[in-house]
Amino acid sequence: MRTLAPTEAGNASRSSDAPQTTLRVAVAGATGYAGRELLCLLARHPWTRVVRLMSSGRHEKKEFPIEHSHPMLRGKFDVLCEPLSPEALVPAEVDLVFLATPHQTALELVPSLLERNIRVIDLSAAFRLKDASIYPRWYGFEHHAHQALEEAVYGLTELNAAEVRQARLVANPGCYATSVILGLAPLLKMGWVDLSAGIISDSKSGASGAGRAPSDKLHFVEVNENCRAYGLFNHRHVPEMLQALGLEERGFIFTPHLLPITRGILSTIYVRLAKPRSAEEVAALYHDFYSQAPLVRVLGTVLPEIQSVAYTNYTDIGFSLDRDGQRMIIVSALDNLGKGAAGQAVQNMNLMFGFEEETALT
Repeated sequence: MRTLAPTEAGNASRSSDAPQTTLRVAVAGATGYAGRELLCLLARHPWTRVVRLMSSGRHEKKEFPIEHSHPMLRGKFDVLCEPLSPEALVPAEVDLVFLATPHQTALELVPSLLERNIRVIDLSAAFRLKDASIYPRWYGFEHHAHQALEEAVYGLTELNAAEVRQARLVANPGCYATSVILGLAPLLKMGWVDLSAGIISDSKSGASGAGRAPSDKLHFVEVNENCRAYGLFNHRHVPEMLQALGLEERGFIFTPHLLPITRGILSTIYVRLAKPRSAEEVAALYHDFYSQAPLVRVLGTVLPEIQSVAYTNYTDIGFSLDRDGQRMIIVSALDNLGKGAAGQAVQNMNLMFGFEEETALT
């Protein structure tokens, strides 16, 4: 990382004790939706410089200006997007690589990047699950990068901030998983949930969550004026949620749905509390748990909505208690491309390199 000259640092807004450095960043998978969102955030980050843009599939045979893929980025970067080339990612030029690539591409790239002592934030699921043996069931491939998997830190900063700060490899959480984990974590940490009653999450996402690759089910006429359930009992984010929350599969049901909107996730989570609680007790628990989490907004008994979090990097959480004080519904909302993907990746980067956690995110 290059030390900033005083004139370069003078216009940036940050704490006086933050490191005065420019972080050299590469983005692999820059032509996808998450890649686009990531570049929009990096373009306004005062302490990063994008030195490499790489495509993992689109336009892979030649270099091209990134605005050919994302017109909104016209004039933002002075480097061309090039075909994915691991050999071009060297520590003399790059401090951090974001991987917004398919899972198996990340699986192949990460060990070599770590060997070169380049830090990595992986937006795929290749390193989220600590048990390599379950990858064939949930993702359809064998996981062979056992050393990197052991080293990987699950990048949900609200739960793992200390580990993220020290990490060389951060596994960026999934969008659905983030909404559900943040909604449930305070209750489960305090042991307030009657696990024998089971937990159900009914979650709905905008179509951008499926990525940019063409699919018959994502054509406009298939999505518009429609709402469709999918992935019942086999959605890939389930083991991620179970792992982070310490739950068993038989006591947890997750049903995702596709909404006819571009972006956003709303998760409605049903639990039974082990003993009656008041709304004031529950609100106090959530406020205390997330008191140091600048990108989680606890709304209490006000219920979140997608339009309040779209195009932001926040997660909004609200709840409702039945009159018996035990049946409880938690509602969690976030932008699947923001806090559910790119925003969370930048949040992890900020912690890893000593920047204020919400830099470029609020």
